Amino acid sequence: MADQTIVLVGALLILVGFLLAFVALAVPSFRGNARSQGGAVIIIGPFPIVLGSSKEVARSMLALAVLLLIALMAFFLLQSFLLSPG
Repeated sequence: MADQTIVLVGALLILVGFLLAFVALAVPSFRGNARSQGGAVIIIGPFPIVLGSSKEVARSMLALAVLLLIALMAFFLLQSFLLSPG
């Protein structure tokens, strides 16, 4: 039962992410002259690859990458402590 719940929550989060991305792309086009910027973070193992259309976006993506890596390490350590015997 718990496995089905986790799969359902994951699918819903993916759907919400697609909807938010669509709204974020559609709203500026309705306003007219909107300048858009973009960025991305690709994490391969412990190494983040940061892409940005400007220095400000790249800095914010780098901050996001650091936060994601800290969260991943915290979850990994929490899992190892909870699953360790003894």
